[in-house]
Amino acid sequence: MRVSGLEYLALATKLLQRARLADAEAGVWEAADLQWWWRTPRRSDVVDQVFWLDEEGPVAGIVLTDWGGAWGCDPIAVPAISAVSLPTVWARAVEVAAALQPEAVEVLVRDDDSELLGLVAHSGFVAGDEQSGITWMNADRRPEVAALPEGFVLVDRAQEETRPHPMRRRSGEEVEARLRQCTLYEPALDLAVEAADGDVAGYALFWFDPVTEVGLVEPMRVEDAYQRRGLARALLTAGLDRLAKRGARRLKVGYGTDAARALYVGAGFRVTSTSRSHSRR
Repeated sequence: MRVSGLEYLALATKLLQRARLADAEAGVWEAADLQWWWRTPRRSDVVDQVFWLDEEGPVAGIVLTDWGGAWGCDPIAVPAISAVSLPTVWARAVEVAAALQPEAVEVLVRDDDSELLGLVAHSGFVAGDEQSGITWMNADRRPEVAALPEGFVLVDRAQEETRPHPMRRRSGEEVEARLRQCTLYEPALDLAVEAADGDVAGYALFWFDPVTEVGLVEPMRVEDAYQRRGLARALLTAGLDRLAKRGARRLKVGYGTDAARALYVGAGFRVTSTSRSHSRR
């Protein structure tokens, strides 16, 4: 099946939910990751994405995402369920991506995924130097909620929905409308920290998937002027607590910098895998 727009988002969500139910820690992405990517309009919104389905829904797919200078390409197959092999999905992915004639194509591959590493290398993709990682935590092992420094308050979009969304400066004016199109978005899990003058000091979005019972942190940011005041830990611990109370059994967050890794590991997350971006111009 080839679909685009919100129909694509629905199939991609179901595909990644099935993948997570089939394996507790396989792969790179959660369904909520792709819903987060939906926050801003992209050329890939109108591109037909390819899925393979059985009688219960999608078992494999190719997710192509326009990131500006390069297009992301994510081949996905449900472990132990999909009758479509990863080499078949990858071969189709290369074909479909090439038809778009992008400046470059990038694939994020786990360092322990020998099959996909072999496929991308055979297709001429080259690994980058930067390494990212994935961390997990059981919800019942979450840290206590840290107090905010004096003069700061925690708010969520269920309370502040009439004010401009704090992510609009980086994600565009449509960010809130696009997020509300996503089935996993919950305003009460969309958090921000405000200073006494109402300035947004930081924000974090927490996603609960009721199908997989996984809680995801994506994104999380403290503005430069408010760094090193304990705001990141306060935001993180408050959001994890809300996820657990919402029903999440397992919590996940990815990192791309040493500082982010230190924050999450310091809160009790454990690193389970690392990845690199492989690209071909």
